[in-house]
Amino acid sequence: MQVTEMIVAVTLFLGFFALVFGLVYMQKKESLAMLEKNMNPREDRPAPYKNLKWGLLLVGAGVGLLLAYLLDETTVLGRHPEPLYIALIGIGGGAGLICSYKIEKKELLDKQMREERLPVA
Repeated sequence: MQVTEMIVAVTLFLGFFALVFGLVYMQKKESLAMLEKNMNPREDRPAPYKNLKWGLLLVGAGVGLLLAYLLDETTVLGRHPEPLYIALIGIGGGAGLICSYKIEKKELLDKQMREERLPVA
């Protein structure tokens, strides 16, 4: 085994260990912070727009994939069109997430406006 191979093996092991340790440490820290605020860390927090976010992400990625396919079939892109596929999937997915953010923000602002207009009993 050469020195380079040994360094790579040790680095991979240490990196994996650091990743697992960091994840466990941060999860414990989050649980302690929730306990300090009298919250139950085992209780699931609501995620009201989770389905919207995933839906728009997948639709955006699908539109990007379709657009990449159409560009590949109708134009002469050369011998390696794979970067186009990857880029347009990423751009489409990102656009879907941006749309999700804008919809969530609009809904949150509308909800705040409705709450401000309600008379206090």
